[in-house]
Amino acid sequence: MDKIETDLLVGKPYPLGATWMNDGVNFALFSANAAGVDLCLFDTPDGKEEKRSIKIFHCTNQIWHVFVPGLKPGQCYGYRVHGPYEPEKGLRFNPSKLLLDPYAKAITGDVRWGEEMFPYRLGDPSADLSKNDFNNAACMPKSVVTDPRFDWENDALPNTPMGETIIYETHVKGFSKLWPALPEKIRGTYLGIGSEPAIAYFKKLGVTAIELLPVHHRMDSKHLIDKGLSDYWGYNSIGFFAPDSRFSSEGFLGEQVREFKTMVKNLHAAGLEVILDVVYNHTSEGNRMGPMLSFRGIDNLSYYRLSEDPRYNMDYTGTGNTLAVYQPNVLQMVMDSLRYWITEMHVDGFRFDLAAALARELQAVNHLSSFFDVIHQDPLISQVKLIAEPWDLGEDGYQVGKFPILWSEWNGKYRDTIRHYWKGDSGCLSDFANRFSGSADLYEATGRTPSASINFVTSHDGYTLADLVSYQETHNEANGEENRDGEKNNLSWNCGVEGPTEDEEINKLRRRQQRNFLATLFLSQGVPMLAGGDEYGRSQQGNNNAYCQDNEISWLNWEHGEHADRLTQFAAELAAFRKRHAAFRRLDFFRGQPVRGTNMHDVKWLNPTGRKMRDDEWNVDHNRCLGIFLSGYLMGINGKIIEDDFYLLCFNAHHEPVPFVLPAGVETEWEFVLDTADEKGFVRDRTPPKGQIILEGRSMMVLRLRPPAALERSTIMDRLLQSMDGEAKDAPANEQQKQ
Repeated sequence: MDKIETDLLVGKPYPLGATWMNDGVNFALFSANAAGVDLCLFDTPDGKEEKRSIKIFHCTNQIWHVFVPGLKPGQCYGYRVHGPYEPEKGLRFNPSKLLLDPYAKAITGDVRWGEEMFPYRLGDPSADLSKNDFNNAACMPKSVVTDPRFDWENDALPNTPMGETIIYETHVKGFSKLWPALPEKIRGTYLGIGSEPAIAYFKKLGVTAIELLPVHHRMDSKHLIDKGLSDYWGYNSIGFFAPDSRFSSEGFLGEQVREFKTMVKNLHAAGLEVILDVVYNHTSEGNRMGPMLSFRGIDNLSYYRLSEDPRYNMDYTGTGNTLAVYQPNVLQMVMDSLRYWITEMHVDGFRFDLAAALARELQAVNHLSSFFDVIHQDPLISQVKLIAEPWDLGEDGYQVGKFPILWSEWNGKYRDTIRHYWKGDSGCLSDFANRFSGSADLYEATGRTPSASINFVTSHDGYTLADLVSYQETHNEANGEENRDGEKNNLSWNCGVEGPTEDEEINKLRRRQQRNFLATLFLSQGVPMLAGGDEYGRSQQGNNNAYCQDNEISWLNWEHGEHADRLTQFAAELAAFRKRHAAFRRLDFFRGQPVRGTNMHDVKWLNPTGRKMRDDEWNVDHNRCLGIFLSGYLMGINGKIIEDDFYLLCFNAHHEPVPFVLPAGVETEWEFVLDTADEKGFVRDRTPPKGQIILEGRSMMVLRLRPPAALERSTIMDRLLQSMDGEAKDAPANEQQKQ
């Protein structure tokens, strides 16, 4: 290889990464403890040896930098970093290993697993303390110089308020891989997500934001490759600035960046937002016995959390390592990455995987940590949607309800409570009311609103909705771990038979349970998140941990039958109903008191006699039936009163029918809106009820009261209050409600 350095320029320490400047490329790499850095240039992604090796002499503020004239976008490169190999001190430099640029805007190629990929000698008695000098260039992916130019054509962010957001969580490849409506070339790609048929589907379904499972470039781990599997979900990041090349239909030398931007532009033009699931808590290098791909070889001591014995990694993520986000330069990298995806890629928000790990200072989760401080003062990052997965695997890692202002959270307590309730478990009525009404007990004290709660029943991680009502045991044999993996406490119920069945009564019950979950999700206060495929009843055959299944187990199936189409229509109607009626997406929490300036209580909780719930009824074990009366008045922006219809929502998680008395004393009629016991879900041609309704076992109803013109709303509310506040003649804990 040539070593030509006479035409080099000093370059600049900022920006970090490889920056094309028309007449050449500036390279800048942070390493606090390196003794030297070589820039390696390759002609092709699979280059076995670098065409040119450049020793970088200039280091400013621990950033090694050089400018190479004449280089253009598409140039493949990597680094070799010199320094001591002293694992017992946390130092693991090994210049025989080609390393990816942490700031690479594109990455090309896959790892070819072999002994070369590890910095130590495999099988050596001293394990990671030994040093492996095999050159890994032929086995390593390469970083790529990119061209940032792109015609956004006046792209405008939709800026959908969080309280009006409906999230659709999906996987770039899995969403469209099997979709015959798309040209085969773009199935499973960024262009597939941004295609006209996909956009039409999202719009028909009524979602407002597409939350994509990780698109940061990742590596498939050796143990999965050895089993013929892959890191399908993508929670194995190695490039925080690079869109994953496996989702590109156009090419891998920067074309993936352009294709991602095209996807975002197309979605924005349709008013749809893009939220990225980002994994800044760990990398794909694993623990000290893992491979050397980037951070470990650039500066292990700076990038990773190490234990008191610096030979070992701290692991709050279950992956073997945890990034040291409390370190200034690592925190800078995370913030630079977020700003890049906002400014250059035009994304609308982020969902932070295992976000509690990012909030840890030395060890404990700190809600005043530098991570939060920097985000809150950043004029760009603070203005996009910020969603936390508010837990990690460390001590005190479950932080639901504890994140600060600006943040929304995946509400794991919502998921668990709603599953408990519709499963028919006892003693959860009070929790159900809390979760359905926006989880004020979790978020109000921090100054947040119901939109802080990202409500979900299922997600990519766990059972699909159809499997939640079809399986009680995990069936993860395809993962190659003898079904030992995956969460075992799923709060699922198979409705009497494990897996598929020909019993039509059980299948009817399963379809009804899916409607119960969907209706509860879309009508709860907070932000609903729908897992992709749940709208038609997608199954993973009982696999609740399909992270490694890049196949039909995980991909959405677009060949739907009658029941699947009907469920999709039901989900779309729920989204449209939610959008039309502000009562189901309040800006503030319920008070249980009259709305200011009116006599109208914002909410009333009712027992099956149509009277308000008494305090002693909430925790009666066999109570599984509840009514929620929503006022037609609620407070809008700037204190203006919003007028909507009156609604009564009735829930019955008991296995037998329960009669429910309707609030009386109003000279008008209630009308049916929704009944999950009906296969259609929404009902429009049913005779108005008289006096009471019969809630079928495990079902819910929504009824609407439209005030007649002859009566003022205040008069109606007075009469309803008299009906609901009267002494209940019969307690709801009657024989029909007992298990």
